[in-house]
Amino acid sequence: MSARPRVLLQTTIPYTEDDWHVGRFSLLRDELAKVADVTARDRENGADGNDPVLAALDTSDFDQLWLFAVDTGDGITTFECGAITRFRKRGGHVFVTRDHMDLGVSVCNLGGIGDAHYFHSKNPDPDPRNRVNDDTVTTSIEWPNYYSGPNGDVQTITAVEPVHPVLAGVATLPSHPHEGSVGAPKGEPDARVVVRSTSKETGRPFNIAVAFEGHDGSGKGWAESTFHHFVDYNWDIAAGCPSFLSEPPSDAIAKNPQLLDDTKRYVRNLVTWMGRRSDR
Repeated sequence: MSARPRVLLQTTIPYTEDDWHVGRFSLLRDELAKVADVTARDRENGADGNDPVLAALDTSDFDQLWLFAVDTGDGITTFECGAITRFRKRGGHVFVTRDHMDLGVSVCNLGGIGDAHYFHSKNPDPDPRNRVNDDTVTTSIEWPNYYSGPNGDVQTITAVEPVHPVLAGVATLPSHPHEGSVGAPKGEPDARVVVRSTSKETGRPFNIAVAFEGHDGSGKGWAESTFHHFVDYNWDIAAGCPSFLSEPPSDAIAKNPQLLDDTKRYVRNLVTWMGRRSDR
């Protein structure tokens, strides 16, 4: 058996060509494959409505779940949430990311790491000062929607002290016109905000990621503000995007591919930090 971590890279929607299917995360998959054995797939609805892989995650040989919540509310079922919870309790590691407003809101049904994600209609940011629109250009998207810059560019980030090992050597991440919102949930003593950024539109600070250290014997966890830090389009605008994205992109990374070096290091640091299951 390989000593490399086994990673399940999974979206919360069945394959749809004009959407964020797993094929749009191919560059991430290739980067993960440098340090891990990767299985990349879209959601499949079985006869009982459950995804057969997620529903059996707790009895699988995977070490890590990288869950890309790109749904509008029906991405993961109650049964799957139970399997993911048991997976983490047995030492499996879970990464969950989403996007603005209510995109990926189904993760609210996933306790712990799911509670770190704030949405518009469910589990809103506990600070009412943050329940305002930051991106004022795309007015159809309500809070949370922090503006970190155009797709195809990078934003400067700030590692929260003490600097988490995932942030070693990382000073930038891809930008996005409307990032989501995360925070350390109450009742999770091993969770803390580890990286922040600042809106390029309003100057307001916002959280990028929350780390769960797994001090209670469960697996580690990571909650990320937007999947646009990892999608092909934000790494290479020539890869294209779904037709519903209307904001003009930047050609900054296209002109200077070295701008992605920090992001690739971030990905490798993250998969290495989580590592193999603690019951291995």
